[in-house]
Amino acid sequence: MFLLQRVDETLKKAKSQLANILTLCNISFGGAAIMATFHDAYSHAVLYIFLAALCDRYDGKVARKFNQQSELGKQLDSMSDIISFGVAPALLIYGIVLAQFGPIGMIATVMYIVCGAFRLARFNATEANGYFTGLPITAAGVIATVSFFAVPFINPGIYLILFLVLSYVMVASFKLKKV
Repeated sequence: MFLLQRVDETLKKAKSQLANILTLCNISFGGAAIMATFHDAYSHAVLYIFLAALCDRYDGKVARKFNQQSELGKQLDSMSDIISFGVAPALLIYGIVLAQFGPIGMIATVMYIVCGAFRLARFNATEANGYFTGLPITAAGVIATVSFFAVPFINPGIYLILFLVLSYVMVASFKLKKV
């Protein structure tokens, strides 16, 4: 009887933290992507960013389903997103393409990260209304990561333009309906 009660309590506790566990998986995959990039394991980095996106897709859904939304979860999600969809894709593309542009490539990379951080801060500072303002950093990070597959086929200068466009659309004031 006692053992069943302990198992039930443990399962309830795990269920109440499932969304945060998914968010921590998100940031873990983002960190792994950065480390893979440092070791020139670019295809692994791409995989880790996609796994982070999968975790990010479901952490909010799980939190809402189990009514476990919290300010802590919201902040943790944003910190995870800046790592997984800001820093990780930026370093991936910088390492593959943008480094060859020297300081210009570095500026474009840093601008992407800064705009992603600004976008997340703005999101956290506003009330939820069913709309995103600007392109969510998750979408920008996935677009940047998917562009990895085009590296052999397009001019490297396109990546400078891509990063500048993604930076701008993350901080732009247009509205996108949440799905």
